[in-house]
Amino acid sequence: MSFLRFLGGHPAETTTAGVAGSPDLTAETTAVRNIVARLESLPSETARFLAAMAYVLARAANADLEISAVETAAMEQELTGAGLDQPQAVLVVEMAKLQEKLSGETSDYLVTREFREHSTPEQQLALMRACYHIAAADNSITSMENSTLVEIANELGLSREDAARVRADFADKISARLGFVPDAEAKG
Repeated sequence: MSFLRFLGGHPAETTTAGVAGSPDLTAETTAVRNIVARLESLPSETARFLAAMAYVLARAANADLEISAVETAAMEQELTGAGLDQPQAVLVVEMAKLQEKLSGETSDYLVTREFREHSTPEQQLALMRACYHIAAADNSITSMENSTLVEIANELGLSREDAARVRADFADKISARLGFVPDAEAKG
């Protein structure tokens, strides 16, 4: 089942294969099912919006081919700010990270375009700002991350001016411009 379909309000496929063997696994499975039930109770459009948002954030985090713990925490923060509770945000972030790692190259454009088609210009700008927040979570935006952020801005259909304003807010974190790391990281 695809990530977007899972969060798109379609009925969940339930399975109990492998659950009976371990009480810990059963407890974890029950917890996950409870979170899934809460996610499924979201209106379909809200779930799709949050799923696409999470995926694009995972794309920004994985731009350098690694999603760090600090980037994961920043993604969770962005999703709780968008309306998910903490357990839901953790689950959605983990699913988005997995999807990005498994099918990133083929799904990146499609999911970003879907977000664009089902969001307002303000939501698109907010997502772009969130992507920069994720990329800068480790105090530096590398050239690979910067390149991905430019792609995301283009795919979201942001104007050059809007993209430049968001980028300017993170200018002190962009090491790609001059090829060196910001002072805070260089001292550590």
